[in-house]
Amino acid sequence: MSLPQCLLGAVASLLCGLALAQNLPPEVDTALARARIPRDAITLLVVDAEGRLPPRLSHRANVPVNPASVMKLVTTYAALDLLGPAYTWRTPVFVEGAVREGTLFGNLYIKGQGDPKLVVERLWLLLRRVQGLGIRHIAGDIVLDRSAFEAIDTDPASFDDEPLRPYNATPEALLLNFKSVAMTFVPDLTANLAQVYFEPPLAGVQMQTSVPLSEGECGNYRAALQPDFSDTSRILFAGAYPASCSEKIWSVAYPDPKRYSVRAVAGLWREMGGQLAGSVREGRVPALPVMQAATQNSPLVLPLQPQLQPVFESVSPPLAEVIRDINKYSNNVMAQQVFLTLSLPTRPQNGNLSSALSTLTAASELPQPASREASREVVRRWWKERIGAVDAPTLDNGAGLSRNARISAQALARLLQTAYLSPLMPELMSSLPITGVDGTLKRRRTMLQGSAHLKTGSLRDVVAVAGYVHAASGKRYVLVAIANHPNAAAARPAFEALLDWTAKDN
Repeated sequence: MSLPQCLLGAVASLLCGLALAQNLPPEVDTALARARIPRDAITLLVVDAEGRLPPRLSHRANVPVNPASVMKLVTTYAALDLLGPAYTWRTPVFVEGAVREGTLFGNLYIKGQGDPKLVVERLWLLLRRVQGLGIRHIAGDIVLDRSAFEAIDTDPASFDDEPLRPYNATPEALLLNFKSVAMTFVPDLTANLAQVYFEPPLAGVQMQTSVPLSEGECGNYRAALQPDFSDTSRILFAGAYPASCSEKIWSVAYPDPKRYSVRAVAGLWREMGGQLAGSVREGRVPALPVMQAATQNSPLVLPLQPQLQPVFESVSPPLAEVIRDINKYSNNVMAQQVFLTLSLPTRPQNGNLSSALSTLTAASELPQPASREASREVVRRWWKERIGAVDAPTLDNGAGLSRNARISAQALARLLQTAYLSPLMPELMSSLPITGVDGTLKRRRTMLQGSAHLKTGSLRDVVAVAGYVHAASGKRYVLVAIANHPNAAAARPAFEALLDWTAKDN
């Protein structure tokens, strides 16, 4: 049977299943009653992964609901299909001016192009490669170019009033270390204090390097530290660190995210022994001279040579690896970076204009930066072509960190069935948490450990799970379960019961 035939069969099977007034498995019904969650607050679907059979279970499967982070399945599979699993993000570095005796007499430019994983270790390697060019002192500025993405000016506290949670970081073309600071606490019993190490160092920010130790259980050591993040020019602690705690790492989003990249690059460059006469600032790589079209009285004017070419590029891990971080650990900002990449327009590469731009005659005609709305349109068109003309999801930022996103269990199942029958199935499935083994399901208790690859999602009033279940019979099922209710968190035992029921394949 061909892929289109399979998908048509899947749609027919789902529609037939919707017409069935099925009873829920008794163990699921009991768990829901115990959680005080009504049936009309959940949507459930269990269907053959290949779409050849009627659903084993279908309950409100055609109702659009908020899926929380399960929406990442749409973003990551669309990216695999549109970009390819080997796709990489490149961050070019440009040198403007001459280098003599260790000094760059000009500016250094770093141009972001959406890399979701430009963490501090890779930023260090990027700056080390700059030093490998013989540059130790920069007489000009270090310029950070973030123009590839549309600026998203969002208050990190606007979603859930948790501005210091790294998951609330706003995406940008030059996203460095998720705009977060990792604080490592190492107790020293002989000195009766804990050393505090910060990564990356932030220029202009005073950081307390030790805290006293205290007695008692480790418990909530973060509250015991009594951190003070109110002043963006300092990170201080009014409390103490429990001596019973071993080494701990606590990552927080820097409270002034707009200044994070500037401070991180400046701090790391100086820590590495680099000197900077100017400043680290935002700006753009100097553009190529504008081409002018030939006229009867004027010949075609072309630039004699590009103004700047990258001296090297920092290359990200491939997309197949990136989506493992996104789905296994539900990384919101990485998902948003991938989502925006879907509308990243063709750009000049290595200083040469691509054929797509060769007819442009004015700077105003250059492609617009990637944006959420443009990416939503890309996914809408992709969905219509690959998944079908009905039940398209309502997307927001591509990560599911939204109160407005909507998708039905039926639509999610069709996407998962499409992926299962595609050559990209291994990449998508291996990116999902394994029950009781890793990711967001590592601590999830289930009777059949390792029997399922599932994406989880949770928000206030939302709990969701969707993915593949390998049954005892050898069959593979698609499972989707979503609760939208003020007491949604209590639905987890019911969903675990559904997983066990599916895996037993009665």
